[in-house]
Amino acid sequence: MIESKFYNKKQEQNTNPKLKKKLRILITKFLITIIIMLIILISFKLNSDFKTAFNEYVYNKTLPFTDFKEIYDYFFKGSKKESTNTETVFYENLKYKSSSLYEDGVKLTVNKNYLVPALDSGIVVFIGNKDKYGQTVIIQQMNGVDVFYGNVNSTVNMYDYVEKGSLIGESLDTTIYLAFQKEGKFVDYKEYLS
Repeated sequence: MIESKFYNKKQEQNTNPKLKKKLRILITKFLITIIIMLIILISFKLNSDFKTAFNEYVYNKTLPFTDFKEIYDYFFKGSKKESTNTETVFYENLKYKSSSLYEDGVKLTVNKNYLVPALDSGIVVFIGNKDKYGQTVIIQQMNGVDVFYGNVNSTVNMYDYVEKGSLIGESLDTTIYLAFQKEGKFVDYKEYLS
């Protein structure tokens, strides 16, 4: 019995430095977070220009989710690419019969129950009903352009990352609506629709 108590104490002493190191790292991260928050709060109090610029960026600009993905890929995935043995099942280019101007974008005539591909890679930032567009999926592309896919029954989920040409949904009838928005302003569709 004496030997087992001695053995257990020796084990506790061996694992204790690891625990202390983890605890030290956690406390350091916590303190750094508090310091950053204090600097931001002090900046708000002392500098009204900083406060105005910060509020303008946070409340009046579109949050670029695609920038976060690039940062995540750079820091957490590194330069090595994961190799997979899978092949893409659906990879299409957008095909339509005719186009005409519609509201802030374009109205495309397609086949009934057309499977709608993503025009470019990006992140799904909205799924729901939009006035004038019906069931809509909005994808924030890697180039910073938000693309509205209107009259589409979605097969993607919020914050999904979609590759160019991958399936985002099915048209509800023979019409889909596309609109392109950059930095909160609608832009000419001809630049993005080839």
